[in-house]
Amino acid sequence: MKRIGLLGCGAIGTEIALAIDSGKISAKLTHIYDFSKNASAMLANKLQNKPQITENVSLLATAPVDLIVEAASQDAVRDNALSILQNRKDLMIMSVGALVDESIFDVILDGCMDFNKQVYLPSGAIIGLDGIRSVKDEIESVILVTTKNPKALKGAIFFETSKIDLDSIKEATTIYEGSAQEAVKLFPANVNVAALLSLAGIGSQKTRVKIIADPSTDKNIHEIQTQGKFGRFSIKVENIPSESNPKTSRLAILSAIECLRKICGSDIQLGT
Repeated sequence: MKRIGLLGCGAIGTEIALAIDSGKISAKLTHIYDFSKNASAMLANKLQNKPQITENVSLLATAPVDLIVEAASQDAVRDNALSILQNRKDLMIMSVGALVDESIFDVILDGCMDFNKQVYLPSGAIIGLDGIRSVKDEIESVILVTTKNPKALKGAIFFETSKIDLDSIKEATTIYEGSAQEAVKLFPANVNVAALLSLAGIGSQKTRVKIIADPSTDKNIHEIQTQGKFGRFSIKVENIPSESNPKTSRLAILSAIECLRKICGSDIQLGT
């Protein structure tokens, strides 16, 4: 049974921990860490099998675990991914937007090869990544259209310089159009799916992103339009937001749980 360490005890981290604690995932959660000591303590109190709370990320990276699940932030990935790999731990990354930075991606990729470890990226709040990967050499264009309630977009870096007032939006309004590379920096908590798409397909500069704020929707909607020599396909996912964090889709949490279950399991593997 694999021993799991958890970096980040927010909405996603808590759901993963509860899935392990309930036996849904065949693993043992042995160590946790969050930049907020209160968040770590609150999570530990919810679990029947109490993990050890580490004092810092370095102690988590050196703990006797087989795999560390990052569910904290893009900064946590940038600052700690290589150290985790150097300490001979596999890593599952939720804040995939950090990998759009090619220098970070290359460092992590080199770390995988140098230390013979694996990095796992769950499919998050979208579906169809296996199809995109299978046709990536024939893709000519990828467009992601993300629609969210303005409340779910609040706090994004984009609004530090934008004159858009989310509270004044009364109908579906396009607030951003650009590359995936730029989008994940401006909306780090909202469009990790753009990073996943770019990694699976034709890259972050060629993957285009449109973000729509719609006060009439109570869902996080992602529509992917892909075409190329293989033909074309479109995928639309209407996600129910997480009750504890509306910026996170319920599907992203379920995807993380399934990815970890697959890593820790020994059954038949489905999909490409």
